[in-house]
Amino acid sequence: MSPETIRANYERIRSEVGDAVTVVAATKYVALEDMRVLAGAGIEVVGENRAQDLERKHAQYGETFRWHFIGHLQSNKVKVVNRNCELVHSLDSDSAASRLAVPALIEVNLAGEASKSGVAPEDVPRFLELYGDVRGLMTMPPETSDPEASRPYFIRLRKLAEQHGLKELSMGTSQDYRVAAEEGATFVRVGSILYGE
Repeated sequence: MSPETIRANYERIRSEVGDAVTVVAATKYVALEDMRVLAGAGIEVVGENRAQDLERKHAQYGETFRWHFIGHLQSNKVKVVNRNCELVHSLDSDSAASRLAVPALIEVNLAGEASKSGVAPEDVPRFLELYGDVRGLMTMPPETSDPEASRPYFIRLRKLAEQHGLKELSMGTSQDYRVAAEEGATFVRVGSILYGE
């Protein structure tokens, strides 16, 4: 991993999505010792998928980044997230909601894919009643090589958020972040495109 490559990619992605969008560096596949490369490249916000990795990385680089949790949130891991994160992108269970203490986005499974986490769109109002600090919504469209295929999902998520008066939208990954930004994303979660893989 080269700090120069990551910095150049980060600056390019930020210029493409604009100032209103926070670029979250997905660190699922970034080794503990490589986190310093991200720091050297000027990365500000990191998104971790696994609570145990979050705990290890935060112990060493706590003040270096702002920490988000972007993976499936199991209720038994909520304590770790509460201690270390400023935002959770993936709230989708009653048990996690009952233990959570930081702002959250509700993960919505718009495509109804059995392999993906997230609540059905019609469950959003119930989650808003269940958890008092919901800032917005997150979604993961079906995997595709065509970024345009994600657009209908991003439009649906934006409209769903507007219906409920929610401001934040976490949508778009390395495959489709530009389209997500065009459709109103406030967070994009990027990995491979950032690291130059």
